[in-house]
Amino acid sequence: MENLAALRPWLCLLAAMAAAASWSGVARVEALGMNWGTQATHQLPPKIVVQMLKDNGIKKVKLFDADQSTLSALAGTGIEVMVAIPNVLLDRITDYDTAKEWVRHNVSRYNFDGGVTIKYVAVGNEPFLAAYNNTFDKVTFPALQNIQNALDEAGLGDTIKATVPLNADVYMSPTDNPVPSAGRWRPDIADLMTQMVQFLSNHSAPFTVNIYPFISLFLNDNFPVDFAFFDGGATPVLDNGVQYTNVFDANFDTLVAALKASGHGDLPVIVGEVGWPTDGDKHATNVYAQRFYNGLLKRLAANAGTPVRPNQYIEVYLFGLLDEDIKSVAPGNFERHWGILRYDGQPKYPMDLSGQGQNAMLVPAQGVEYLPRTWCVVNTESPNMDKLADNINFACTFADCTALGYGSTCGGMDSNGNASYAFNAFFQMKDQADEACDFQGLARPTQTDPSTNTCNFTIQIATTSAAAGHRRPIGVAAAAAVLLFLAQLTILLH
Repeated sequence: MENLAALRPWLCLLAAMAAAASWSGVARVEALGMNWGTQATHQLPPKIVVQMLKDNGIKKVKLFDADQSTLSALAGTGIEVMVAIPNVLLDRITDYDTAKEWVRHNVSRYNFDGGVTIKYVAVGNEPFLAAYNNTFDKVTFPALQNIQNALDEAGLGDTIKATVPLNADVYMSPTDNPVPSAGRWRPDIADLMTQMVQFLSNHSAPFTVNIYPFISLFLNDNFPVDFAFFDGGATPVLDNGVQYTNVFDANFDTLVAALKASGHGDLPVIVGEVGWPTDGDKHATNVYAQRFYNGLLKRLAANAGTPVRPNQYIEVYLFGLLDEDIKSVAPGNFERHWGILRYDGQPKYPMDLSGQGQNAMLVPAQGVEYLPRTWCVVNTESPNMDKLADNINFACTFADCTALGYGSTCGGMDSNGNASYAFNAFFQMKDQADEACDFQGLARPTQTDPSTNTCNFTIQIATTSAAAGHRRPIGVAAAAAVLLFLAQLTILLH
């Protein structure tokens, strides 16, 4: 009980799963999907991403919009798709005619032989997050109802279900009884959640929850590290005789208890997002990410389930497929480094999606074209070294310098190294334009790779606009680049 009391803040923040699945063949995971985010300055072409999904046997993908080029690339593949309505559109979807038009334009028109296998529509993304201060509370449920009703009216409701991906902060255990079996909805949205769960049940639609054990370590250094993983090293905590050895199980069963209290304890649960980042924080490392995924995938392969729901199939979508270099860093610098693959579709570490413990790399993206092997570094002979801080400030205002933060892969360099990283990030973001490597004479281009053993200096993907002048393939490059809070500059300059 004391251990669970200490863990309560994270039991409330994270939601759950130690899920079940069955698969046939290496890297062909029937229950496993990928979140495909696209908040990047230099995106891989959708056709390359789709081929990479196929090469790795991924049969499910979760999107954050309904982009036409992405859906067109998925047509005819048989990959099951969850399309999404962004939060900013929820208010408009409360109008039923608008909802019907959205379904017609983004779902019905792809519903043909050889089209896109759409299975779910995600209505918003974590709209009840406490940090949103109730912004979407009044529009999410009406939007959900309208989309499902529009699917039904279009004759698609039997095979395509509307759901709402939710953060795990929508449920919690009470302070005086912080155990999974006491799980209940967050008080300010309890009535809303009860209504929504009833609607999902009536339409045979799943409950979707996003869970992040990594956040446990990020929020508090005193969190027991082993409890975030699946390798049995954590001290068990007890709930009425039931032992919990990882935060997944504890949070999943907290959710199930909240569902049960609403009269729907058997409602199917999809884990919409779960993963581990690899940069931007001292706990965001390749070693921890590989440990986390090894344990998770073995659990899935073993069909282990949780104490309350043993041996039950749960759809799971890893977050995410690729690093995204313009995601908001409001939660933390790690937000741009969730990918199991680098920004360019190259694997970061061995990962066996079958859960059989094979130490193999994923199949990388094929046919990726890069900008030339040119970097931008600090010119130590410049007479303007007194302006270095201002120019680093400028570069990191527009380019991604998150790898320079404390505990990150590039956090141990001196001021010249920091400047070179910042200048190169900006240079690559600007497609290696000549004027993007000047910085008042403080920078110069080089064909010598300035990367270190721990810090990779990116060569960016050649996008359509840049490709006219640069069409040259190169080897595996490193981590992504774009945008950073100005407050981080105190780290960069010391």
